[in-house]
Amino acid sequence: MTTNSIFSAELILPATGDAFKKLDPRQLVRNPILFTTAVVALLLTVLLAIGGESLSTPFQAQLIVWLWLTVLFGTFAEALAEGRGRAQAASLRATKSELQAKRLIGVGDAYEMLGAARLARGDVVLVETGDLIPGDGAVIEGVASVNEATITGESAPVIREAGGDRSAVTAGTRVISDRIKVRVTQEPGQGFLDRMIALVEGAERQKTPNEIALTILLVGLTVIFLIAVATIPGFASYAGGAVPVAILAALLITLIPTTIAALLSAIGIAGMDRLVRFNVLAKSGRAVEAAGDIDVLLLDKTGTITIGDRQAGAFHRLTGVGADTLATAVLLASLADETPEGRSIVALAQGKYAIRTSVLPADAEVIPFTAQTRISGVRTLGSLIQKGAVDAVLRAHRGVGQTPAAAELRRITDEIARAGQTPLAVARDGRLLGVIALKDVIKAGVRERFAELRRLGIRTVMITGDNPLTAAAIAAEAGVDDFLAEATPEDKLALIRKEQQGGRLVAMCGDGTNDAPALAQSDVGVAMNTGTQAAREAGNMVDLDSDPTKLIEIVGLGKQLLMTRGALTTFSVANDVAKYFAIIPAMFVALYPGLGVLNVMQLASPESAILSAIIFNALIIPCLVPLALRGVTYKPMGAGPLLARNLAIYGLGGLVAPFLGIKLIDLAVTGLHLA
Repeated sequence: MTTNSIFSAELILPATGDAFKKLDPRQLVRNPILFTTAVVALLLTVLLAIGGESLSTPFQAQLIVWLWLTVLFGTFAEALAEGRGRAQAASLRATKSELQAKRLIGVGDAYEMLGAARLARGDVVLVETGDLIPGDGAVIEGVASVNEATITGESAPVIREAGGDRSAVTAGTRVISDRIKVRVTQEPGQGFLDRMIALVEGAERQKTPNEIALTILLVGLTVIFLIAVATIPGFASYAGGAVPVAILAALLITLIPTTIAALLSAIGIAGMDRLVRFNVLAKSGRAVEAAGDIDVLLLDKTGTITIGDRQAGAFHRLTGVGADTLATAVLLASLADETPEGRSIVALAQGKYAIRTSVLPADAEVIPFTAQTRISGVRTLGSLIQKGAVDAVLRAHRGVGQTPAAAELRRITDEIARAGQTPLAVARDGRLLGVIALKDVIKAGVRERFAELRRLGIRTVMITGDNPLTAAAIAAEAGVDDFLAEATPEDKLALIRKEQQGGRLVAMCGDGTNDAPALAQSDVGVAMNTGTQAAREAGNMVDLDSDPTKLIEIVGLGKQLLMTRGALTTFSVANDVAKYFAIIPAMFVALYPGLGVLNVMQLASPESAILSAIIFNALIIPCLVPLALRGVTYKPMGAGPLLARNLAIYGLGGLVAPFLGIKLIDLAVTGLHLA
């Protein structure tokens, strides 16, 4: 996804207009600190109009202008953060408006043309070469090459096919070869494209728990300082003097944490935007923050650690079973299997063993695979042919597990498993025939990426339905820390709950329908975009590039969001402390001459000190906007060194910057005779 520089006119000009729109009290009240600043600015504006202050009119006018600018800079920061997603949203919306659908009617390939917005869930559409896919759905027939650059930003085409975990397609992507039939799985207006438009515009962003907690703290500080300032006139009267309302207002605004309050919303929006630009769609800011604290990562093997398309490598027959007998049985059991594995088994049987059967007999009854039985097959010609996980096939036929054939089967499957391949047992009418060896291909670079996760303190666990020997071989090759073999959806849920009960935050990467419950239960559920619609709906993040090791970057972005908020909060608090040395001596030096020793910056006059502090308070906000939008640089290190680094940079920086800034502004104010 392309993004504009934050300094480009395409972003600055619209954001400026939106900043004024956000001065609407109904919007401004969502930021209590900026709302308080606006109320103070409005009060001083009214007092200036009625002449209710003893201060000079030019001085009051300058205070009012800079107070309104403080509010405006705060709304501008939020508007600029939101504006970064507008260009992308406009592009996505234009794509959506172009979508037309060939909805199939009756039987065969007869269709009617209609706008994609009129499609209903369950409709089947035909998508041919050059067509845009009109709605989110699953391929139910055919295989095609699809360009997903509109969504992922990557021009390399991907294969989408019926069956397996590469059946999901997204509205707005284009078929560039062949043709497919797609069953629509989205409700009107609730598709992936619609959610993405809303997210990049910030229309659905909700405050995260950390952001809400920080807002409550800031509001509490504001109330405390408001009470403190309200008591000052009484002390001044007791000392025989008076403090003008404009000076009290200036003190209040420099006391309350306006800097972080003005940037808080922009930080959250920018964190979501950085994730979107990294081709990860997060459904909530809570998920982004949780990613920064992940302890355990669970990964489904097929399609996540491996490329997902296991290929049949060989058929191993048992003693007394003919090669053609095994191959024929395997072929019949796989003809109705539309998964890539099933097609590779059929290709091997037809290619190596020259068995030409390509359709099932008319009386055939297909037995579909389920996660519970872990067996598929066919009932035909009076026989039941089954293939599936070795233990599942043995359990399906009582007494077979104790036979010499079962012992030989286990020996063969152990050898296959130790080689890192997946064995599938084959049986006809309860008689064991042999084993299919499926090869798993580990995705490139995953071992190095898992090593990096380990350095971040994240434990990786591979989850697979394979037997323990196969799982151990693949886990060793991939470099994960642990594995869970022969896992059912219930086993995955139990493991996640066990980790969570131990106080650990769990992330889950998956792509299949059987991963959906675990994705929903985990603290951070990252669904692969190549996966099923059920998986994408269950997760709270969708990786558009379908790269499981991208969790490293997701964790980094989560930590960066937390660090950015913490760093700018530290800077803001330290910044306020420094401003006190400018404005408090200036306010009370006439009443308490001894306070002059606190004028460490040697500011020219009380009026200049107050005006300089207010100007600095306003200008520091736009100066920090680039950092809020870009985020603080994250480097993997321990919590102690990280805290020390942030305190040194942003704590010390927050103390030093106001002293230098206010002094320079004081020199300018004095030189221009503004006070």
